Amino acid sequence: MSAKRVHIKTYGCQMNVYDSARMADVLAPIGYQTADSPEEADLVILNTCHIREKAAEKVYSEVGRLRALKERKALDGEQMLVAIGGCVAQAQGAEMMRRAPAIDLVFGPQTYQELPTLIAKAERDLAETGRSRVVAVDLATDEKFDHLPQESAPQGSSAFLTIQEGCDKFCTFCVVPYTRGAEYSRPVGDVLAEARRLVEQGAVDITLLGQNVNAYHGDDGGSPAGLGALMRHLAAIEGLERIRYTTSHPRDVDDELIAAHRDVPEIMPFLHLPVQSGSDRILQAMNRRHTAAEYRDIVARLREARPDLALSSDFIVGFPGETDEDFEATMDLVRTVGFVMAYSFKYSPRPGTPAADHADQVPEDVKSVRLATLQAELSRQQNAFNASCLGETMPVLFERRGRHAGQIAGRSPFMQAVSVDGVDNAEAFIGRIFPVEITSILPNSLSGRIADQQTRAAAQ
Repeated sequence: MSAKRVHIKTYGCQMNVYDSARMADVLAPIGYQTADSPEEADLVILNTCHIREKAAEKVYSEVGRLRALKERKALDGEQMLVAIGGCVAQAQGAEMMRRAPAIDLVFGPQTYQELPTLIAKAERDLAETGRSRVVAVDLATDEKFDHLPQESAPQGSSAFLTIQEGCDKFCTFCVVPYTRGAEYSRPVGDVLAEARRLVEQGAVDITLLGQNVNAYHGDDGGSPAGLGALMRHLAAIEGLERIRYTTSHPRDVDDELIAAHRDVPEIMPFLHLPVQSGSDRILQAMNRRHTAAEYRDIVARLREARPDLALSSDFIVGFPGETDEDFEATMDLVRTVGFVMAYSFKYSPRPGTPAADHADQVPEDVKSVRLATLQAELSRQQNAFNASCLGETMPVLFERRGRHAGQIAGRSPFMQAVSVDGVDNAEAFIGRIFPVEITSILPNSLSGRIADQQTRAAAQ
């Protein structure tokens, strides 16, 4: 089998990063090796995300650049296939084919296990007619994982593992239910088997992924298991030292999950729990199905179970109909709950979602002012949390060499970037966890020294 090359460009969330890695696994048995750039590739896949503003336009812009490359290759007698995967493909597959003739194949996030068949069809169509128009946008999630090969490429000391896909919440601003489909949870046995393989390949930190990850309800020998139960199973895997999960919904934080945070030390004390707004009126308009008071109560119960828990969140400002009073309710929630980091955005309509058709859209200049105000407070809180770490000793998982000679870099339990200088034998540290005393606070990271004197001496 002659070797071919595939270049996969990933947009968006960690689930797309996971999906891109699995696409490479699917393509390896039919002779595709990974390429670092489109210029080296016989197949280019854009694995797209529909969450961010103007996501589709960014894809079309990239396709325009690929078209020029594709035409140059054709003049040299070479063929390059252009494929669009992911959520933009799912939402706009037929339209993308019409608008961008350079695209040969469009496939949704639940069909990439069929890539060998889809590529063969595209190649056949090109050979017979000089044109390929292959579209595969099925949402049958339960078939996807059954047909994926085992992971071939190690992800390193930190790895992603998808355990759940889809969402049944139908927030009025969100496209996920339309692009990823209904909620589906992988069986417990399958998740544990993949986790063991990742650990065998060197992973000590695994992040469990799902569009609504704490809605997990996978089959466990004939009865459903929630996320809390799953993480207890995972914690029993020898060599797995850190467990994280994202993204969560407040409605699915149950007693079992809170108890797991209390009882399982492998679960990191850092939780991403999106709230979106602090106004009950806006939360109702968003169809979030919880109130600000309920969110505060959930946070209080989690912090009672795990006192060192740090929170991150998502916020949307300028949702249709948001008043100054609604925005102030969000600011009040931010000030009273406290977050060590957050993702905050101005509302932008997503075609096909209910909120996109609301008449009471907030003016852009108002959204900009509110976003700046929110981000200033969130930045203040993040800086205060980082400053509180000065002089503290925390376990750091070192993942790579730093930017400077003799420097290694890793992550704290709270996902802070941490660097240590003066390390001559970096390979002895990468992929392992060591105690680090934080000695300085940098704008976007922490710096420190190995706290154990014997280990510190060996590093120098």
